[in-house]
Amino acid sequence: MASTVKTAISMQKELFEQVNQLAEELRISRSKLFVIAVQDFIKKKENHDLLSQINKAFADYPDSSELQVQSSMKTKQAQTLERDAW
Repeated sequence: MASTVKTAISMQKELFEQVNQLAEELRISRSKLFVIAVQDFIKKKENHDLLSQINKAFADYPDSSELQVQSSMKTKQAQTLERDAW
């Protein structure tokens, strides 16, 4: 069983009232609602961080001049293979 920790937080009264109303509608405790909300926030943050890492990895995609060099190299390699084919 995971251990729990009590904490106190401060928030605007209007938000507190919305939290109470939502917890009541969902028939869960206010504490459970906060746990669900924080877990969701953490998961979204992890997904955002992963997407940022993926985007960073693809940001190194070759620019147009590099693509041109690659194309020339492929053409030259193909010609060499055709010439040297048995």
